[in-house]
Amino acid sequence: MADLAVAVEAAVGPLLDVLDSARNDPRLPVSATQFRVLTILARHPGLNLGGLAEALDVVPSSASRLCDRLAATGLLTRAPDRHDRREVHLTLTSTAVNLLEELRQQRVVAIEAVLTRMPAGSRRALLRSLTAFALASEGMMAEAAKAIEAIPQEPAPTSADGLGVA
Repeated sequence: MADLAVAVEAAVGPLLDVLDSARNDPRLPVSATQFRVLTILARHPGLNLGGLAEALDVVPSSASRLCDRLAATGLLTRAPDRHDRREVHLTLTSTAVNLLEELRQQRVVAIEAVLTRMPAGSRRALLRSLTAFALASEGMMAEAAKAIEAIPQEPAPTSADGLGVA
């Protein structure tokens, strides 16, 4: 299986290059990391800051700084939860949604240029394989999410200063 994984990683390189060619347009107002934040939030509407930090595999303060920069450019809004002000909900602005749609269209054009050079049967096989890969990946993410949910929550601090010292 390791040999197959190595071969798939090598084979997917050109696909990533085609996808990145649209994202690396110098006219885009966001970095690669900021683009990743926007795409995560587009896939998971209503995600909170902690969830974004987990998805990015960074500490919450790093995710917060990324969100600050995106909010400053008008691509993201941050709002505290009505019931728990420690929780911050993140929402894409219409400008961000439009930017992501423009990038998606650029990616489609770039992919289409390559697909037209492939035999029809190979195009269908590619779609079937990528769909199966996506489903398997989503299954892995669902399993990871269930494992995270099963971890017992730490009790909340009990003192007014939030340090848990009475």
